[in-house]
Amino acid sequence: MVLTGRVLSTSRRLLLGTALSSAALAGCGLLDSEPEPEPQPDPLQPLLNEALALAAAYDRAILADASLSARLTPLADDHRAHAAELSRVIGTAAPSVAPSSSAPAGPAETTATLRKAEQAAQRTAVAACKAATPERAGLTGSVAACRATHAEALR
Repeated sequence: MVLTGRVLSTSRRLLLGTALSSAALAGCGLLDSEPEPEPQPDPLQPLLNEALALAAAYDRAILADASLSARLTPLADDHRAHAAELSRVIGTAAPSVAPSSSAPAGPAETTATLRKAEQAAQRTAVAACKAATPERAGLTGSVAACRATHAEALR
């Protein structure tokens, strides 16, 4: 068997094509053995967690002192509504949080504790609003404003 220049040239092209294809596949990750990195949590997740925690804190306060129910129930309901909307935007189911049995002793201590929690959560919401995409800025701004209003209502 005699190899001509054309056969040799075709073999080289085939070999070069195979090498380039292998390099391209390796470059796009098909041949990599490293696992994919874990997906980053949604930037709205801290707001969701705080909304659930605040709703639970209000529920605890109401359980500890029923005389605060009329004042605190609407605020707890706001946080549950925020949690539902944040969950919808994130694309997760909102977990329900049952209140624990511990709460501050009296109404003044209870409202002071809740006010501090609202102020801290409001700062988180403001930071999230500043970092949010335009599609999410309205929601995060609304949450921040509501939390600021709650803090004032608890004076």
